[in-house]
Amino acid sequence: MFEQTDEKLISKALDGHQRAWLKLVRRYEKPIYNYGLRMTGNADDAMDLMQEVFMSVFRNLASYRAQGSFKSWLFSIAHFRCVEFYRRRRHYQPLDEITEPVAEGDCVSEVLNANGRKQELIGAMQSLPLEQKAVLELKFFGQFTFEEIAAQLGVSSNTVKSRLYAALGKLKVQLEVDYV
Repeated sequence: MFEQTDEKLISKALDGHQRAWLKLVRRYEKPIYNYGLRMTGNADDAMDLMQEVFMSVFRNLASYRAQGSFKSWLFSIAHFRCVEFYRRRRHYQPLDEITEPVAEGDCVSEVLNANGRKQELIGAMQSLPLEQKAVLELKFFGQFTFEEIAAQLGVSSNTVKSRLYAALGKLKVQLEVDYV
């Protein structure tokens, strides 16, 4: 069957069609959950963050003006919710409690084989400042352009680039130390 655009689903959801809203949530629940998981390092916190994001989107859906993509708008809300999360809880999760993101189409053996390296990367990301972690997450996991990230975070694209390269430098040093 044909997949409806985000804009069409939003229009229907605003008209009161519950199924359209649920399709929109299903379309983005895994990416938002995985974003929360990589940003917080904890499955329960990621689930709470995801719920907060979709509650905010539901309450503010009428204010979406389609000036950018819905995905960009959604991830900017996720980022602001993540900032609020860190303001409320100013501590880091122990590395042994970090949970693997949910991936579509992965078989169990592939996940188990790659799990160790991913856990190291996610653990290393937890040591980064929130601004650097957010840029890294949006660029590599969200696959946004520098300009889209800049718009979401309210900074210049040069600031996004400098945060990205600073984060990559820190990760490189940290991950190289683990393998020496």
